[in-house]
Amino acid sequence: MPPPPPPTADAPDERITVVVITRDRPRSVLRTLDALAALPERPPVIVVDNGSDAATTAAVRRHPATTRLVEPHRNTGALGRNLAARHADTPYVAFSDDDSWWAPGALRQAADLLDTHPRLGLVTARTLVGPDHTEDPLNTLLAASPLPPEADLPGQPVLGFLACAGVVRKDAFLAVGGFHPLLFFYGEETLLAYDLTAAGWGVTYVPTLTAHHHPEPSSRHGRSHLARRNEVLTRWLRRPLRVALRSTTRLAADALAGRPGARHALREVIARLPAALARRRRLPPHVEHAARLLDQEAARTRTDPDDTPVPPPG
Repeated sequence: MPPPPPPTADAPDERITVVVITRDRPRSVLRTLDALAALPERPPVIVVDNGSDAATTAAVRRHPATTRLVEPHRNTGALGRNLAARHADTPYVAFSDDDSWWAPGALRQAADLLDTHPRLGLVTARTLVGPDHTEDPLNTLLAASPLPPEADLPGQPVLGFLACAGVVRKDAFLAVGGFHPLLFFYGEETLLAYDLTAAGWGVTYVPTLTAHHHPEPSSRHGRSHLARRNEVLTRWLRRPLRVALRSTTRLAADALAGRPGARHALREVIARLPAALARRRRLPPHVEHAARLLDQEAARTRTDPDDTPVPPPG
């Protein structure tokens, strides 16, 4: 889909749609919609309601920022973004969670980068957390990615991102299948970055783009097992057997040691392993080489095995 011409600074940007997924968090999602409505780009906003109660759904539908409400009538997790992207009428799609939004001008800059760099499939932004605008720890990891710069891409090549700080080229995103159904939610981004890169698209971090994330204090409680589960499943889906086995063995050892979330994660890995093996597809050698570089960097900087894993840049 060819992009429309770049808009003037005071005109709506018709190149980019914002996708929001939500479930039973009315106060949070309405705050996000308020922030998106105030953007100078005035982007269309597609909200996927992952099975909220009727009052939340009605409030989202009435909000002036909502261009389209998609109701799958069940919790689709990250796959809601895939559903919404299919409804988008623009060449680019930006992701927001129901507790995140974009800084003024960031979407226009992202669209300009995607216009200028035809091989760029996904660009990820710097994420600032909470009212104090604290740097998300992932910003440092992405900026320090050991992957070499590429002449036809802006920013720093990476193999990971935060979904609420990502902007994709719609056709590239849908062509690789979007977010993977086996992972469902949390830590699902690395697999998408692998698949885009394997298909020849660039994935880069550009810190002059800014996304804001205002998670509720309890929003990540009890999710450490999801990060571990999806880290291991991602390796079974795309990485060499020795890498997948080593990751599984480490999780099993943590489960035996009683580390938080490890037993839960291991049970869910075992339950999903047949589906992962059925959908297994090895990365091309150059992408596997990049993933190994990032593995080595993560191993070098890891200091506390009890820490909840932070999504790595690859």
